[in-house]
Amino acid sequence: MSKAAMIRYPFRTRSEQEMQTASRRFLDTMRGRRSVRHFQSQALPMDVVERCIEAAALAPSGANKQPWTFVLVTNPAVKKQIREAAEQEERAFYGGRATESWLRDVAPFGTDENKPFLEDAPALIAIFAQRRGTDLGARHYYVTESVGIALGILLAALQHAGIAALTHTPAPMKFLAQILDRPSNETAFMLLPIGYPTSDCTVPDISRKPLSDVLVKV
Repeated sequence: MSKAAMIRYPFRTRSEQEMQTASRRFLDTMRGRRSVRHFQSQALPMDVVERCIEAAALAPSGANKQPWTFVLVTNPAVKKQIREAAEQEERAFYGGRATESWLRDVAPFGTDENKPFLEDAPALIAIFAQRRGTDLGARHYYVTESVGIALGILLAALQHAGIAALTHTPAPMKFLAQILDRPSNETAFMLLPIGYPTSDCTVPDISRKPLSDVLVKV
């Protein structure tokens, strides 16, 4: 098997001062990221959204298979379909499938089976994981890890651009593939309502673990 062509990597080394400034600015940006459930209907600049998705699609992936598809939904009729299907699954989930521990853990946040944000948000991004290629013999590797990395980059890119998002995972999500007419090799991974928060938007007053709790130095 022939080797891939190699090119020189034009990496630019920054000064320590530049690195300090860049890392602090990025940390401040991400400290401001919250899951938003109250969106304005105001339209987003779609070229900005597409640029954020393009950044996400630059994520590393197993054997460079790039096993992701991003479906950008702005059609109100399609958003309505997605909301109705999601709420149907959520009613079944909250009404019996959810464990007592889950219901107890999410109770302080006030989440329930009602998902108006799926229609209120001006856009939805449905992320699909390609479990294999379109050719039945084409294998994909480390799919969950690869798509997870791409999703993380997408969330960071949206926040950096000034767009709020919510990570939404109604379970199961088979309805997304049906509504969005995705092929059988793709599985719904995440649904992101995106937009601008309403002026009276509130979020839970929560804290994050300090770095000392999550960083181990060896």
